[in-house]
Amino acid sequence: MDELHDSDAQASPVWAIFSDLMAALVGILVLLLVWVIGIQLELSQSLEQEKAKRLAEEQRRMALEEALADPLASGRVTFHNGRIGISGSVLFQLNSDQLQPEGEALLSDLVKPLQVFLSQHDDMLMVSGFTDDLPINRGNGRYADNWGLSAQRALTVTRTLIEQGMPTDQVFAAAFGENQPVAANDGADSRARNRRVELTTVPRQSGGGEPDAP
Repeated sequence: MDELHDSDAQASPVWAIFSDLMAALVGILVLLLVWVIGIQLELSQSLEQEKAKRLAEEQRRMALEEALADPLASGRVTFHNGRIGISGSVLFQLNSDQLQPEGEALLSDLVKPLQVFLSQHDDMLMVSGFTDDLPINRGNGRYADNWGLSAQRALTVTRTLIEQGMPTDQVFAAAFGENQPVAANDGADSRARNRRVELTTVPRQSGGGEPDAP
């Protein structure tokens, strides 16, 4: 009888330990399941947010394209990936930052639709100047390099837009020099394409500070 009691006493701790191990494993499995479900929910929310962001961007692009229907139809400007492109030859003579009458008239046609779009979407307009890769003539005393030329051209367009009615808090200038070409600088035609000014709408920051980068 004593031997039977001893056998029962030894078996009880074994079953107790096994039960504790099973409970611990179940707990771990439950935690893993909760973690996996949480990750899936987070990924699903991120995907929905990205879809909503892309949809909003597409709607903004379509609205801007519609606002610029007349200038686009005339072929005086291009529109690609939300960027309004104006050939440098339309706005300026070679190595010059003085706006030509044709360029001033074009900007006058763009001001109103751009101003309406910016007000409706709480956006700002970034005016970016670009050049080709040819160095500035040494005799030019206004700017030392392509950075200076692109900056001055961007400022000229910005100031002209303001003079034509664009509020000062809706527009700012940027310069890229010979960087970010749209064509290889291997000929007169391609270099002419790279000498350009681009107008890009960018969302304001909610805090009213500098605009978000495009």
